[in-house]
Order: sequence, then structure tokens, then C-alpha cells
Amino acid sequence: MPTTSPKPIPLLNRELSRLDYNRRVLAKAEDPQVPLLERLRFLAFCSQNLDEFFMVRVGATRDLIDAGIDDRTPDGLSPVEQMAAMRKRAKELLADVYTCLAERVLPAMRAEGIIVESFRDLEPAEQQQMREHFRTRIAPMLTPLAIDPGHPFPFVANRSLNVAAIVESERTGEHVVLMKIPPLLPNFTALDGGRRFIPVGSLITANLDYFFPSLEVKRAVLFRVLRNSEISLEDDEVEDLRDSVEAELRRRERKQVVCLEIDSRADEDVVRLLVAGTRAKAEDVYPAPGFLKISELAGIADVIEDTQLHFADFNPRLPQRLATSADIFSIIRGGDILLHRPYDSFTAVVELLHAAATDPDVVAIKQTLYQTDEGSPIIDKLVLAAENGKQVSVVIELQARFEEARNIALAARLQDAGAQVVYGLLGIQTHAKLSVIVRAEEGSLRHYVHLSTGNYNVDAARVYTDLDLLTANDDFGREASQLVNLLTGYSAASLSEVLDSGGERPRWNHFVLAPFDYHRWLIGKIEREAKFGPQGRIVAKLNSLLDPQVIQALYDASRAGVKIDLVVRAMCALVPGIEGVSENIRVMSIVDRFLEHSRIVRFENGGAPELFLSSGDWMPRNFKNRVEVTFPLLDRDVRARAEQVLEIVLADTASSWELQADGTWLRRNGGNFSSQARFIEITRAESVRLGPYDEAMDEPLKVRRKARKKKKR
Repeated sequence: MPTTSPKPIPLLNRELSRLDYNRRVLAKAEDPQVPLLERLRFLAFCSQNLDEFFMVRVGATRDLIDAGIDDRTPDGLSPVEQMAAMRKRAKELLADVYTCLAERVLPAMRAEGIIVESFRDLEPAEQQQMREHFRTRIAPMLTPLAIDPGHPFPFVANRSLNVAAIVESERTGEHVVLMKIPPLLPNFTALDGGRRFIPVGSLITANLDYFFPSLEVKRAVLFRVLRNSEISLEDDEVEDLRDSVEAELRRRERKQVVCLEIDSRADEDVVRLLVAGTRAKAEDVYPAPGFLKISELAGIADVIEDTQLHFADFNPRLPQRLATSADIFSIIRGGDILLHRPYDSFTAVVELLHAAATDPDVVAIKQTLYQTDEGSPIIDKLVLAAENGKQVSVVIELQARFEEARNIALAARLQDAGAQVVYGLLGIQTHAKLSVIVRAEEGSLRHYVHLSTGNYNVDAARVYTDLDLLTANDDFGREASQLVNLLTGYSAASLSEVLDSGGERPRWNHFVLAPFDYHRWLIGKIEREAKFGPQGRIVAKLNSLLDPQVIQALYDASRAGVKIDLVVRAMCALVPGIEGVSENIRVMSIVDRFLEHSRIVRFENGGAPELFLSSGDWMPRNFKNRVEVTFPLLDRDVRARAEQVLEIVLADTASSWELQADGTWLRRNGGNFSSQARFIEITRAESVRLGPYDEAMDEPLKVRRKARKKKKR
């Protein structure tokens, strides 16, 4: 009897869904209700996202095509078909970005006296002033490179801004000159007290005659390239992960061009030369009808201090329970604490690590690090702890995309201080976010644990929404220690053997771990909810939802009558609102002042609700290729606050979008309720005011508070 293949489930393309998210970000830049300089930031953020899209997603698809792999995506596209769709959508989005900049944001800035203008728009006296500035401050850093038989086409660095100029002599005619603009140069030169700005590219192209006093500069245009930035490490070729990552970083800088962005005024001969010289493909040329590297425009917003043109100031605050003279360990022993960043201050986490580093009763700290910031106070505290004789063990992920070089440097600093540093597992990224503090108390050892949906990154903590749990729960402490011990004690090969063989696995009573059980556990929870039928309900807040098996389980639950609300910031492959398939599923997305990053899921469970936080999204990579931790919220007060977070997010009508059955996203109508504005109101009403954390200060907050009180007296 002939067999028929199962009917494919409805899915949206992940790459096009990512571009749809960037379109929602661009909509904030287009919105006149958003403060003007914040609109500029949203434009810059959209541009930065597009750069990463080309370097990562377009690069990965190019690898498939070049390798001759014709496997279709879950939604049915071949790599060639997907590449064509990505290029088309990306070009449309890029055109919208330039239209928004030229027709909306720059004119609105000009009306406020903030002007971005070219060198040729300046008055003669100003031009002379800028020529002198160019001659003394910029020209010495530049080196023109002629293209001729004796001068081959030079290497063009990834993301660098470059000049292509046509120069002419009476005897030999025209030739092309290339010039890299050093990344150390400021992107803008300010005039008139810092409200008029000249782009560095305009300043350089208008003064190229400085380098060619006996030649004529006919024309000059700016261009840049984006290269495939995926890192590929083969298990059987890696002997030292750190050395291999460093070598791959060097190779990445020279990988294939996936985007050649060039001034749209460039003539065809120059375009052909650049395509050939960079070994790009003609279809990867993206004309730019304006300022290249729009992401750098955020620098203007950083230097203009005009309160009317920015979001209202908001300083994170310390929860009331932490704003006492008691030590932080006794506070956490009194009950679990939930932090909701950025409304609650990340300082609480820094203070916890400072207390651990300086408390004579603390004997050990175990820490995971995926992404952190320059000059991180987290690193400072771990270094201080190691120098104070604590046993400090750190699992730092060297394979975190675009963070590789920084994490290598941080690992070296921790090792120099005496910390034990493990680089993670080859092929399986450590994405879990946790810190375990072991303290001697009353003749025994007690664990204090920090678990989070977000990274140990002060900069991100100011602009990403995340949830943190501080707990002294002994079971959580043992399981968190067991997780770190697994990461430090297992080799990648031994872990893979356990996963492949289905043999005896580490046991967890509360934690759910990827790549062990996260996928199976989640599908099991969804299937359990389906058994409750119309009385069932699932609410989940995520960054991305792409896994086909999880989506199938959600479709099955919807058919059983379960009401499902999904808040998905970025990519979503699930198609809601299909009759007989997903009519009980609603998908919304919030794009606002802060980047929604927290991951929380609630199962109604027949009237006994369960709530979980997680470091991992619902994507194949999070289930199979990352170490993730999902953990329950057990404390009654913590659960109540998490419930409140979900209720407020679902009520958002000011900055939310809803996914339609045809794959389009529509703004939600019906009001101006902003969930983020509401969280700010709640935080101000319920918390003690706290200024921004001063990274240069090492004393804990309670010491600084006492000093302030003494000063007032």
C-alpha cells in the first residue's frame, strides 16, 4: 500500500519573520509620537539589526548554497528560494529606512536646530575651518591605494567605511583609488556648539584633492561590505577551543561578502570594479541613497542633551526589601526576591556578588557568563573574590556570537586573578545565566543563587527587560551547583554520548535543562494543558518561537480548545487564527523603549497554575545546541508579581502588534495603554529611589547609603 507523507503544518519563514521584526522597529522611528532623538536611535537599531541579519542569516544561507545543500526550510523553501526572498525583503526594508531618515527624521531634526549636513553645504569660512581640521586631524591617518597592475585590489575589512575615487591625470587618464576610513575616527565633526554635524565621509570625499595636488579628483563615493560572520568549528579539528575560536575570528574577517552597500550615485564602472574586487555577487549590491552606516547616527542622540527630545529620565530603583541596613544574605534568606529589569536595578545583583567577594564566610562562587560589557562590575567582583581567596569557578562562553574576542580577554583576566575558568562545551553553547554563592553558616554550607532570563551585562540591564530570581532555596542551590559542575566536569564528547545514547542522565527535581529535557518537558506541559480542553490556558512571553514540534503541540492544544496567548518579540513561525488549527492562539509583539527580553511561561494546569522562567527561547538551537535552564517560581509573592507582569504585558495597546493568519503584523487598536509606562509607574510607587550604578565604585550600596545619610546629618 503506498504511503503518503504527512501534511506539512502551517509555518512562517524564520528569516522573513526576522525582517518583519526589523520593520516593527522601523515603525517606532516613523512614529511622530516618539521623542525625536529616540526615533533616531530606533533607526540606528534597525540598521544594526540589518547588518547582523546579513552577516549571520544571509551568510548561513550562502553557506548552504555554496555547499550544494538543497534541504528545504520547515516552511518549504530551498536555500536558493529563501535567498531570493531575503534579498527582496531586505532591499525593500533598506529603502524604507533611507526614506524614513531623509523624509521624516532629518527634517524634524532640522526643525529643532539639529542639522546633519554635507561639507559642500557649509559657508566658505566654515569650509576653510573644516579643511584645516581635515589637514591636521584626519589626513595623517588616511592612506590612498591606487588600483592598477602594480597595485592589486586591497582587502576591504568587514563593516568598514571606505572611499572609492576616480582621479585623472593629463598623461595617463583615469584610475581608481580606494581609501579605508579608520574606525578610530569620530563618525561626525560637530559645529555650532554641537548641534550641527558633518559626517566624516563627506569631509573626506570633499577634500581628496589634498592627496592628489597634480591630479583631478573626478568623483568619489562611499561604500562598505558586510561579510559572512558565521563561525564554524568542527569537533574533530579542535584541540584547544580558545585557540580555535581566535583562529576562526581571523578567518571570519576575510569570509565572503554578502552585502556590498554603495552610494547610489556611483557609476556602473565603479560598481563593477567593487563587485569584482570584493568578490561580491552582483545581486548582493545594495544602493544607498544617503548616509552609509546609519547605525552610527545613534552617536548624535548620545551627545544632544535636550530633555524634550528624549524619553523622560528613568533611574532603576532598588526593591524595598533590599533597601535596608541588613546584609543581603539575611534578606534573601527571608524569602525569594524577583527583580524586573530595567525597572528594578541590576545593582542588586552586583551588590550580591560584592558581598560574596568580601564576606569572610563565603567560600566559593560558581558563575556562568555568556555576554557581559566592557569594564563589567561583574568581572570586577569575581576578580576581587578570587584575590580574596574564594574558590571562583567561571564558565565563560567563547562561542557567543560577536562576543568571542571580548570573552577571551575576560577569561584571561579572570585566570590571572586566580579564578578557575572553563570555556564551555564545543558545539553546545552555555546560555544559562546563573550565579551560585556557597557560604558557611552555623556549621554547614548554604547556597545563595541568582537565576536570570538575561545576561550579566550592566549596559543591557538598562535597556532590556528581564526577570531575575534571588533565592536561598536549598534545592535550587544544589541543582545550580550540579549544573555548573556538569559544565566544568563533563567533556563535550561525554555529554554528547549521554545525549545520543539516551543513557543515565543527571537528575533534576526543579530545574529543566537543555539539551537534556527542555524540549520533551515543554511539549509534555503543552499536551497536559490540552487535556483540560477549553478550561486550559497557556501564556508565554518569548523572544522567538520557531520549533516545528512545539508549534505542532500548540496547534493541537488550540484544536482542543486551549486559549493560548503568546508574546513574541522577534521571530515567530507559528501562524495564528487558522480555522480548525490555531483559532485559539493569539500572537502579539511589543516594540517600545526597552527591548523585551524576558522569557516566562504560565500553564493554567486545571486551576493550579505553574509559572516558569527560562534562559532559552522556543527554537531548535535552544533545545538541542545550548545549555539552558528553566526553573519554577515557587514563592507566593514572587508568583503574584510574575502574574502581574504577564497581565500588564497582555493589556498593552500602545506599542503592540498582532500577527495575522496571512503572516502580516498589524498594530493593535483600542487604546494607548503602554505596558512599559505602567511598569515604570509601579516601580516608582513601590520601590526606593536609586541612582544609576557607578561602575567605578567598589563599596556595596549599603555603605554608600550610610555615607549619604551621614552627609545629610
